[in-house]
Amino acid sequence: MADIVAETDRLILRTIDEGDAAEQFRLLNTPDVMARLGGTKELHEIEAKHARSMALYAREGFSFLFMIEKFSGEMVGHCGMKRVDHPRAPNQGDHEIGWLVRQDRWRRGYAEEAMRAVIDWAFTRIGAPHVVALTSEANVGSWHLMEKLGMVRRRDLDFSDPDYPPEDNPTIQYSLAAEQWESTR
Repeated sequence: MADIVAETDRLILRTIDEGDAAEQFRLLNTPDVMARLGGTKELHEIEAKHARSMALYAREGFSFLFMIEKFSGEMVGHCGMKRVDHPRAPNQGDHEIGWLVRQDRWRRGYAEEAMRAVIDWAFTRIGAPHVVALTSEANVGSWHLMEKLGMVRRRDLDFSDPDYPPEDNPTIQYSLAAEQWESTR
């Protein structure tokens, strides 16, 4: 049974549950949504990520979540937190936040609404000293949202990812400290 981690005005943020992979595959795994995230995934890849997220939540009390739209009850996105685990990242183990929203719900402010709740969760309940978010310079919408959330560009944390095409390299990072978040609330 999924846990509700947070609620916003329009969203319920809940943990991943057994059987969610098919729904994510159908609603979120589209070429446009996944364009800057390494492309669409096979169902077994999504199932493996879900298993890792459920294990992380059981072990550390945080993971990636699903955004459920309150008025429709539909899955409209994926958001949450994990540990930075890319072997080339210089900040292994940091709390990494991220999100994606299904295409028919773009430009409605769902990502910002969800990520404000995730950041609050990270700092108030998880006790993260800071969070980071990873993207590429080509993913303008992503880093614009990071800046809107008060995050600061950290060029010292950039790294190249050979699994991504040249237009999505280097991987860039933004960071937000708990004290910064508290001062903007």
